[in-house]
Amino acid sequence: MKHRCEWCGDDPLYVKYHDEEWGVPVHDDRVHFEMLVLEGAQAGLSWITVLRKRENYRKAFDNFDVNKVAKYSDKKIEKLLQNPGIIRNRLKVKSAVTNAQAFIAVQKEFGSFDKYIWQFVNNKPIINKWKKMSDIPATSKESDALSKDLKKRGFKFVGSTIMYAHMQAIGMVNDHVVGCFRYKEVIGEII
Repeated sequence: MKHRCEWCGDDPLYVKYHDEEWGVPVHDDRVHFEMLVLEGAQAGLSWITVLRKRENYRKAFDNFDVNKVAKYSDKKIEKLLQNPGIIRNRLKVKSAVTNAQAFIAVQKEFGSFDKYIWQFVNNKPIINKWKKMSDIPATSKESDALSKDLKKRGFKFVGSTIMYAHMQAIGMVNDHVVGCFRYKEVIGEII
């Protein structure tokens, strides 16, 4: 039997996310934008709630095409707020549009969002050695710095806790506990 991080439990969707995505370094701007939108939507909710709606988000938000989302009109936002397949919180939906616009500005400045975000960990994942889930922090100095800079650039729903979760999700931080079978696999994928 494989040992996993406790947080994923036995929900098949959570297990698949844990086993195949969480902690694996991402270098694709479309995926970066998708995860920013989903992490923002998750604020105050459980991650499994968002994962269950992920395919609906992909359809509703043009597969996270940042250039399309950046141009969403008030009419499109109102339509999204009627979509039962996503989290219909006005501030969260509007933040996706605001963040798309800020995301494009970052791409223009740095060449890609990927180049921008990975600089906060000196362009290589932080490999932690947590023995149990209770050891894992909710924030770090890196997530604090990232959050502060994103806010300065006009991003919304990017507090340090959300950004630390984002960093874990996209592999900037390997927070699989050392007893998890994915801990060494993710390190192997990095090297």
